[in-house]
Amino acid sequence: MKIFVDTAVLEEIKAVKEMGILDGVTTNPTLVSKTGKPWKEAILEILKEVPDKPVSVEVIATDCEGIKKEAKELAKLGPNVVVKIPCIEEGLRAISEMHREGAKVKTNVTLVFSPLQALLAAKVGATYVSPFIGRIDDISYDGMQVLEEIVDIYDFYGFETEIIAASIRHVDHVRRCAALGVDIATIPFKVIKQMYRHPLTDKGLERFLEDAKKAGISI
Repeated sequence: MKIFVDTAVLEEIKAVKEMGILDGVTTNPTLVSKTGKPWKEAILEILKEVPDKPVSVEVIATDCEGIKKEAKELAKLGPNVVVKIPCIEEGLRAISEMHREGAKVKTNVTLVFSPLQALLAAKVGATYVSPFIGRIDDISYDGMQVLEEIVDIYDFYGFETEIIAASIRHVDHVRRCAALGVDIATIPFKVIKQMYRHPLTDKGLERFLEDAKKAGISI
């Protein structure tokens, strides 16, 4: 399973990159606004830091022609730009038209909350689809069940669209995504840090270091 970091904070991206586990980055207008930087400045900094991995950048247009125009402009920012487009009628239409026109625009259908939305995203030729499992949980439905159904549908029909599990809230979401065989999980920085932490690891390391000191072991 590929790991994307879901952030627009450059320092967090650098930290995940230095760990050697960064496979891509996802952003959205909300995440960019939290940086306090002008939108384009924040995005260009990310693209400079991550020039060879997918970076998702979201459109704000909601009509077909506006989405297409904005998507093509965003794609010019870098060869690794993936354009996030909401799962609305105009968004699906825009992806379909760009696909038929042969436009060199990689797309990520975002704000997906049902298997049928994911099915349509694959049918129009999206590069990625992002089901929001945490937000589904928020309305007292099972986000992981929705994700599992999407995985089953994609496997059954052999769709090439990759699934990005999004709106991840905790490490158990990540564990269950990996167990389902999801292509990608886009994970907040704080959850990535929680993934390698375990009280037994801390306790074991403390014991080993104490015993090494007693034994006079040094390098």
